Amino acid sequence: MPQIQRTLFKGGTVVTMDANVPNLAVGDVLVEDDRIAMIGEEIVAADAKVIDARGTIVMPGLIDAHHHAWLGVMRRLMPNVDDLFAYIDVVAETLGAHYRPQDMYASTRLTAVASLDAGITTIIDACHSSRSPLHTDAALEALEESGIRALHMVGAAMDKRASNAHLPHDLARLAKRWNGAGSRVQVGLFGQFNLEWWQAARRLDMQILTEFIGDLAKLGPEFAAPGVLGAHNIFNHCTRLPEETWKLLAGAGVNVTINPRSDALFGFDDDRFAWQQAVDHGLSPAIGIDLDTAFGSDLFGEMHALFGQQRSAMRYRRFRGEADVPAPISVQAVLESATVNGARAAGLSHAIGTLTPGKQADIIMVRTDDVAVFPVTDAVGTIVQAVGRSDVDTVMVAGKLRKQGGTLIGVDVGKLQAEAVASRDYLLEASGYRTALFASA
Repeated sequence: MPQIQRTLFKGGTVVTMDANVPNLAVGDVLVEDDRIAMIGEEIVAADAKVIDARGTIVMPGLIDAHHHAWLGVMRRLMPNVDDLFAYIDVVAETLGAHYRPQDMYASTRLTAVASLDAGITTIIDACHSSRSPLHTDAALEALEESGIRALHMVGAAMDKRASNAHLPHDLARLAKRWNGAGSRVQVGLFGQFNLEWWQAARRLDMQILTEFIGDLAKLGPEFAAPGVLGAHNIFNHCTRLPEETWKLLAGAGVNVTINPRSDALFGFDDDRFAWQQAVDHGLSPAIGIDLDTAFGSDLFGEMHALFGQQRSAMRYRRFRGEADVPAPISVQAVLESATVNGARAAGLSHAIGTLTPGKQADIIMVRTDDVAVFPVTDAVGTIVQAVGRSDVDTVMVAGKLRKQGGTLIGVDVGKLQAEAVASRDYLLEASGYRTALFASA
């Protein structure tokens, strides 16, 4: 019988995000194999590998609830874009049309590794460029090798030259390979409003992702039929939706994700603020990064943006004279959106999102000894408002360390960089698209 592997996070400030598991000013977290075994003030485990957590906060791994990982090598290609269709023309019609499986692998691996480095242990990978089974396999291989937990959403490629003839029937092959009990990397459907594809995904018990901007699409009456909408649905953006649509989504108990920086970048949202609309209708919205073409793998930036944007939007409404304006957002609600709510959206609330004995050991440890962080007076406020990706010291996914002492484990960063640069340069050459180093100036 194999020996149980134990790891003990010792002497840190513990933020559990579980209402039934108390936070600890100073405490320990014991991991056995891939699961959290115990949380307490003084745990004795003589045979455990001890990680000194003094001067840190130990907390659940962050969950990026919406990210197009296949755009990894296009980082900051369009930092100022505010036209959705101009964006699609570049990333899909111009560059995306030339993607090879190795480009899919390079981009997805880069995004996954950068996410781990920033304390993101789970990503909902919204792939609207599943050009062929080989492209999908390359993306899944990259996610598996990186060590991140992922829900890879297979979706039709956006460019006009792509064939989507392999969908939705390829989902059955993928589900058999990836969606076993306890699989760290799983597959869902990026289905938009194609009910035939939704039905294929539901037969395979998959999560279904739909990007939804209210003035660009509508939910027809067929979506109100019993059983069509439910907890298996993830609706992203959800900006400028009419009240009857919010009632339909809320009544069905769907999952909602928003992208604070991206929604602002493209001008998708208004001062009703989609995150707040979801909350007002009894939903629990999660947050995602969305784009490498403007941003990168940093969920702390999304938490900062969510806090500021919600307060700005609600105060504008109050100053405008509206009655019954929702209360300002709290740092607790922001952190829930980046952990607990993301787990729910991925269909993984039973496994991740909180530090709870019995759940998967997806844990991060953030240092609080930086001059921009200490002294710690409010733990959650410190996480949301002060900590950054450079403060992420240790990252564990399913009980396996992926970063420790501020250094990624088992990652050849030089090789990763060379592959990303080679992929980007190939795509620019093949497409004829030209960039300028100081274009934004």
